[in-house]
Amino acid sequence: MELSNKKIVIVGGSSGIGLASAKKAVDQGANVIIVSRSSEKLDQAKKEIGSDIATYAADMTDENEMEELFTKIGSFDHLVVTAGTATYGNFLETEVSKARDLFDHKFWGQYITAKYGVPYLHEEGSVTLFSGVVAFKAMVGSAVLGAVNASIANLGQTLALELAPIRVNVVSPGIIDTPSRYGMAEAERNEFYQDMAKQLPLNRVGQSEDVADSVIYLMKNSFVTGEIVHNEGGHRLI
Repeated sequence: MELSNKKIVIVGGSSGIGLASAKKAVDQGANVIIVSRSSEKLDQAKKEIGSDIATYAADMTDENEMEELFTKIGSFDHLVVTAGTATYGNFLETEVSKARDLFDHKFWGQYITAKYGVPYLHEEGSVTLFSGVVAFKAMVGSAVLGAVNASIANLGQTLALELAPIRVNVVSPGIIDTPSRYGMAEAERNEFYQDMAKQLPLNRVGQSEDVADSVIYLMKNSFVTGEIVHNEGGHRLI
């Protein structure tokens, strides 16, 4: 399946993996719509892509906003829902409110987006959700994030059955150099990436473009559904 002239909605498409996916889709001739909470980031993304893409500001955790959004967009071919929020910390020391916030954004945000977007999807279309490596590899400090990611992985596989013939797949990234970690001090962030790179079989952390390749693959391959594509440089092996 080619992406030329296909209408693709990327929620979370103003930065990181979502933006990289949007750029690759545009390069293949797709008509891309990117959605983000930040109008400022949307404007910047439009400048970076340098193409006549459409943008909408909406909060994917807000049911009313997402319902209204898809009413405006109308029918389309592929839905990609990225979510860069992450919460780490010892289980006993993590406030319940922080755990709830992560579920609200990463799980419920994707759930709500799919719920209101799918009715407008063409039958030969697809949904791509985002989980993460800690759903499949237990790591100290990732109890909440691991639980959220595991929930999304299961949601995606269940929806592949319920929504068929619409295809539903999940991407599971590992340690990726994206703006989601820009809250860390630069020196601390670079040290973290260097330490991880030494442990990974590929001797580097991932880039947004690495994961975007998986997103493009899942949209184009019409015989793939219910899959979890691990894009983490062998992280589960160490």
